[in-house]
Amino acid sequence: MYYPVYKGFDNLGGFQRLLGFQPNTKWAVMIFGLFHGFGLATKLQDFSLPQAELWKNLLAFNVGVEIGQFVALLFILITLDFWRRHRSYYSFSTATNTLLMTGGLILFGYQMTGYIING
Repeated sequence: MYYPVYKGFDNLGGFQRLLGFQPNTKWAVMIFGLFHGFGLATKLQDFSLPQAELWKNLLAFNVGVEIGQFVALLFILITLDFWRRHRSYYSFSTATNTLLMTGGLILFGYQMTGYIING
């Protein structure tokens, strides 16, 4: 939930305009990826998974997820590369990043409200 807000703000040039610097994107991806991975690992601990050859199942799951993400990203990047040459891309990009940030902030607020109410 935090990454969409960060990335939307970054895509709109917010760091450069408001703070005068650009954070290192590689570090941001690594940090948010670790948080995401820890969250998934914590959730997997809640399931009663068979312990026999668990590492093979986890490896196959992760490899499958990575291949799926790579294929989806490939098609998305090709499409965006063609669309970026048209005028409509920039207005759509601004609106999308603004909505991405708004949605992330709403989800963050929803999560914090549940945390405060449920203790």
